[in-house]
Amino acid sequence: MLWLCVVLWGAGAQAATAPDFAALAATPRWQALMHVNPGATLRGVGTSYVDDADFFLATDGKADPEAELRATWRALEPAQSQARCRFPARYRFLATRLGWHESAPLAHCEDYLAWRAQMPIGQLVLVFPAAYLNSPSSMFGHTLLRLDAEPDPDAVWLSRAINFGAQAGGADNSLFYIWRGLAGGYPGQFSVTSYVEKIRDYAFVENRDMWEYALNLDAGEIDWVVSHLWELRGINFDYYFFDENCSFRLLELIKVARPQAPLMTELRFAELPVNTVRALYSADLVAERRYRPSKAVELEALAARLDANERALAAALRDDPARVDTPAFKAYPPPRRHLMAQVAYQALRLRNREGARDPGVARKSLALLRVVQRNPAPPPQPVPEPAPPERGHGTQTVNLGVGRQDGRDFLAFGYRLTYHDLFDPLAGFLPGAAIEGLDVQLRLDERDGLALESLDLVNIRSLAPRSEFVKPISWFVHAGLEQTPVADRARALGGFVQGGPGASWRFGDLFPYVFAVARLESVSGTDPDAALGGGAEAGLAYQTESVQWGLHARWLEFTSQFARLRTGVTANVPVSPDNALRGECSHERWQGEAVAGCSVSFRHFFD
Repeated sequence: MLWLCVVLWGAGAQAATAPDFAALAATPRWQALMHVNPGATLRGVGTSYVDDADFFLATDGKADPEAELRATWRALEPAQSQARCRFPARYRFLATRLGWHESAPLAHCEDYLAWRAQMPIGQLVLVFPAAYLNSPSSMFGHTLLRLDAEPDPDAVWLSRAINFGAQAGGADNSLFYIWRGLAGGYPGQFSVTSYVEKIRDYAFVENRDMWEYALNLDAGEIDWVVSHLWELRGINFDYYFFDENCSFRLLELIKVARPQAPLMTELRFAELPVNTVRALYSADLVAERRYRPSKAVELEALAARLDANERALAAALRDDPARVDTPAFKAYPPPRRHLMAQVAYQALRLRNREGARDPGVARKSLALLRVVQRNPAPPPQPVPEPAPPERGHGTQTVNLGVGRQDGRDFLAFGYRLTYHDLFDPLAGFLPGAAIEGLDVQLRLDERDGLALESLDLVNIRSLAPRSEFVKPISWFVHAGLEQTPVADRARALGGFVQGGPGASWRFGDLFPYVFAVARLESVSGTDPDAALGGGAEAGLAYQTESVQWGLHARWLEFTSQFARLRTGVTANVPVSPDNALRGECSHERWQGEAVAGCSVSFRHFFD
């Protein structure tokens, strides 16, 4: 009997001190450390987003946070446990919750402590490099985190950049990259690098503006992020281009710092970088915002202070600094000489920003710098700050409209998953850039009933303005389904892919452009089944925050011995940040026949 009492007392004492694993596993912090899907995406609700067995200590740890917690407790409880060195954030969680009091619990973790000493914990900043259309992975912009030693936006030389990206093969072309990215075909990993390298890549090489959002996290909260980053070294997540992407993973990481923040409480069908910024504002996590213009924007702002003759002279100086000795240059007062030489220098550096160091470019740069230094500078002027990305319209769109085409009235309905076209409200978006994905338009009329008018799978346009100092190539690509005019019927549904290079310019808010166009189409019920055509497009886009309009003409000659000429005009008037009225008219002529129509619609944007 005495033996039984002793056993029962021991069992009772053990039960009293054993952790309540179910309650601990349900806490927001443990759920965040496990990257448990709370329903933010449709894949694997209630299980971990991590797709790497090396992250889990329990065989069913991915699907069972409580089982993973039990295995973690067993592995971390012994002093000098090597598992503590592998999972310092998990150790902090258990030690805090269970009252483990040790003076130096990680003293034996030399590698972790050495790495940890290199990580600054003064401030955590979300960095949003704006859209870069020449990279398929960055068409919507990008997000990364920056760790600062102190809350000084200019003291970033020792800062560290935290990035999440797809581990794509270097041989993958753009279309293959997009396809695999949509299907989760790439693993994604976190990485930590020098932030100065990121500034060079984004602001200098890729000419991308950068927006920096300082977060109001204290040192203790930031330490959660840093220690968890060690746990994520080399750990794979499935990378999905639309939802489980760079921005989504950073929200998960910030959730580790502040688990109670409402960052992932709603379904996120498409997680775009701008939506991440908005989520941080909604969770009251943003303390301060700063704009860092790209080198190209800085150059254009500086060149805007020159008149036409001065711009031409600055471009000549860029190519031949010896022109500073000409009477034309010496006729200007010293402050204007300074400005022209500064523009020439920056243009020279921007044009030769990539590749190996060129001694000739170095000599020209030094000569121009000497001119800058010996002429007094005019009063400085800051680079104008555009509307920040979070001020832009929502990334999804629905529209409802009415119209008339060839004597028939119709109703139009539409939905666009993402993101922005040339005539949407401009605030918060890159002028001259348009990125659309999954745009479905339906039409209802008396003769045909409800029918698919068009389905744009992808529609991207880059109107990159040319000037004396930069000569980018504009381009477009467009693929999907649309109602196409045919000879013996009014219209028929056809699939197409078209695109081509071009050039554009900017005069204030006006963007004239031209494109060479190649088009492959296949229209239902026509002979031949497929037709290849080529031609040209010219247009004009006017973009301000109060109104957007444009007109275009496109001529195509097909190998099947027919041609088409399409002209159109579009006008858009924002009536609120997320609502707009749009009017459109078009006329298309082919083989002596024509179809024309006009419509007006109401457009609502939402996230």
